Amino acid sequence: MKVFDLHCGQFHVFEGWFASELDFVSQRERGLIECPVCGDASVTKKLSAPRLNLGSVSSNETHHVQAHDSSAHNDSLQSAWMSVARQIIANTDDVGSSFAEEARKIHYGEIPERGIRGKATSDETTALLEEGISIMSLPLPEALKGQLQ
Repeated sequence: MKVFDLHCGQFHVFEGWFASELDFVSQRERGLIECPVCGDASVTKKLSAPRLNLGSVSSNETHHVQAHDSSAHNDSLQSAWMSVARQIIANTDDVGSSFAEEARKIHYGEIPERGIRGKATSDETTALLEEGISIMSLPLPEALKGQLQ
């Protein structure tokens, strides 16, 4: 099993496990790999540096390196977003393309109030907002809607 560090076109970093390099290439070409944060399918492998063995170091020599790694901050933000997205999915009903209709029914008291998520066209979204129905657009990648480990 090969573990690759991957990133999407938005530079979200994530890990992918594949049987081989060819398996990764094949899945990417068939559009089977997408970013778990934003759903972007333009996924590439990050460059990875092999461990270099540059010879022995005498016991009185010490090498120090300090590097500022903003990727740790990005990883933290991605982790927080994934946590929020999981909470949204766990606590809302997916009404699919019936979102606008369901949102109106809830707003006007025709059905009990509950958290919903789904898809709406830009015209439907505009109409809902004009009617005073509060909604929020959030990208929830399809990968989040299945089993997550």
